Amino acid sequence: MSCTRCSWPKNQKRIREIIKEYFMYLFFQIATFTFIKNTVMKNSYSTFLLFWIASVPAVLAQQMPSDEHFKEIVRSEMKANTGRINPVLLNAISDYDISYHRCEWKVDPSQNYIAGNITTYFKPLVLNFDSIKFDLSNSLTVDSVKYHLSSLTFTHSANIITAVFPSAIAMNTLDSVAVYYKGAPPSTGFGSFIQDTHNGAPVLWTLSEPYGSSDWWPCKNGLTDKADSIDVIVTVPPGNKVASNGSLVSVAQSGTDRVFHWKHRYPIATYLICFAATNYAEYTHNVPFGTTNTLVQNFVYPEDSAMAVSQTAGIIPVMQLYDSLFGIYPFVNDKYGHAQFGWGGGMEHQTITFLGGFYHELIAHELAHHWFGDKITCASWRDIWLNEGFASYLAGLTYEHMFNGMYWMAFKSSRIGSVTSKPDGSVWCDDTTSVNRIFDGRLTYDKGAMILHQLRWVIGDSAFYAAIKNYLTDPALAYGFAHTSDLISHFESSYGKKLDWYFNDWFTGEGYPSYKITWTKSGTVVNLTIDQTASDPSSVSFFKLPLPLEFKDATHDTIIRLDHVFTGQTFSIPLPFTVDSVKFDPELWLITKNNIVNSVKENEITQHISIFPNPAHDKIQIALTQSVADLSLRLFDITGRTIKIVPVNGMKNILIDLKELAKGDYVLEFNSKDFNTSKKIVVK
Repeated sequence: MSCTRCSWPKNQKRIREIIKEYFMYLFFQIATFTFIKNTVMKNSYSTFLLFWIASVPAVLAQQMPSDEHFKEIVRSEMKANTGRINPVLLNAISDYDISYHRCEWKVDPSQNYIAGNITTYFKPLVLNFDSIKFDLSNSLTVDSVKYHLSSLTFTHSANIITAVFPSAIAMNTLDSVAVYYKGAPPSTGFGSFIQDTHNGAPVLWTLSEPYGSSDWWPCKNGLTDKADSIDVIVTVPPGNKVASNGSLVSVAQSGTDRVFHWKHRYPIATYLICFAATNYAEYTHNVPFGTTNTLVQNFVYPEDSAMAVSQTAGIIPVMQLYDSLFGIYPFVNDKYGHAQFGWGGGMEHQTITFLGGFYHELIAHELAHHWFGDKITCASWRDIWLNEGFASYLAGLTYEHMFNGMYWMAFKSSRIGSVTSKPDGSVWCDDTTSVNRIFDGRLTYDKGAMILHQLRWVIGDSAFYAAIKNYLTDPALAYGFAHTSDLISHFESSYGKKLDWYFNDWFTGEGYPSYKITWTKSGTVVNLTIDQTASDPSSVSFFKLPLPLEFKDATHDTIIRLDHVFTGQTFSIPLPFTVDSVKFDPELWLITKNNIVNSVKENEITQHISIFPNPAHDKIQIALTQSVADLSLRLFDITGRTIKIVPVNGMKNILIDLKELAKGDYVLEFNSKDFNTSKKIVVK
């Protein structure tokens, strides 16, 4: 596992701010410190106090955004899927709807083995429903399939169980069947059923996204059906605890074994059903939402419990923030929880996130999935950004609203830098057979997050947050599945305008724009010419966006929004002060790179250049009042595509042939060491 990069600020003011932030954090944690002292710490109070105070840099590293932390999140979610992607399975079983699973398992964390029986309640969706299918690896052995206490005839081949009923079951009739099975789950990819050790103690966990569930239990894989509710009952040897979905109903004895019964009464996708078992240390937090409290149960390795207590407490303000922005925690009547497991990163199992560490961005990212990924799940892996892009952006929003906002600009800068590190790539996943493509950190996570941030700038905060709340509460989507088109319809409804142009450019389209802004001033009026080039013009030739520009003098500043609809567009902006500087996108709303802002004196432009005729038909002439030795001249269309480079070579009169050009608007760009300007010409 790679180490976290963390550097201290060099200036003293920033150091003081961070130290202040840390001691606020210590004050917030004082209640949990009492718990540590009384219940988990074996050493003396004073020894731990010294350790705790000495951990300032480590705690700050847990809070700060980190490229390594982010990569660890992506790696863990990608590892969970390696070797198991099979798009054929997506709609393989679609003739019945699952209402309920009762999952009963017996495991020993020291062994790679499972024995269980799964009772599934279902409703046929087709006529003449006379058999039922479940996905289950051939590595496991099916002992029997029971129906109304009778054994059914079944086959188990090609990783599919097919059981035949004595007669057809009527459509939409609730019925049930139970599958009894056992065996050693296969090791596919990095494993969906893992037996390991920590500090010498055995541990076992499951990790199923997207199709790994059938490696260890008979189920219906895919993104078409959620069980309305589940019970998970796991029997383990003494000394072990079991973490799973929902609320803990009971812990009972069965001989020397312990039986943990969890129930969950919300719809749940197959890949989000889980359990983990080892000699966990357990502790809780409570998150208040007005008069409602949500329990946060934490299951951590005993050797890590001291540090974990202080770090997992950070979930409280994050959950409250998400509540204020997107609505109350979707599973508020059950619980939220963390269960430690043996990989870095995490997995957002519904109501019980599996974590390999406890740093801020990880717990914020995985919690965010409970709104985006668990409550509403992507209906296709092509739309995986609905899970990962949102979770990444919500983690970013914690940096906007928490820690006095000190990490917000760093988060945005890092994500924009990642997106623009290559010239192409779409958020829309064009290859669902590739794990690397589905869980592409640059596109699915970073670009997915930043097209949301950029859209927030385009339509405004009010429309942005209203659309997302409406999306999350849409009865057709809530606790179900969604496509990107469902989200777009809510954004358009809230905004009151079509947004197909935006999603065509930024969701399916590839690349990003770069801007060159040339400005002059005449008194308090600023004149601008804004040119744009696209990094992948074969995909998107021009990105239509409102642009934020900041105008300043020694005592004034203002940000003005300019609707940029073609390259070479000019603007004249009257201001109440004389501008001495112009800055492009100072708050980092846009996905851009290599932007240039040039200041030019007006008389230096006009005294050198005249263009005639304009509009022109077959040729245009450029006259310079004096030769400019280093002048270069480029002709391009309004999409930014270069038509021709015109040689100047110190000439004062230049003739440009336009005969081969289509009618329309074009731009002439002049560059020298003293000035840079663009002039629009029209070919008629």
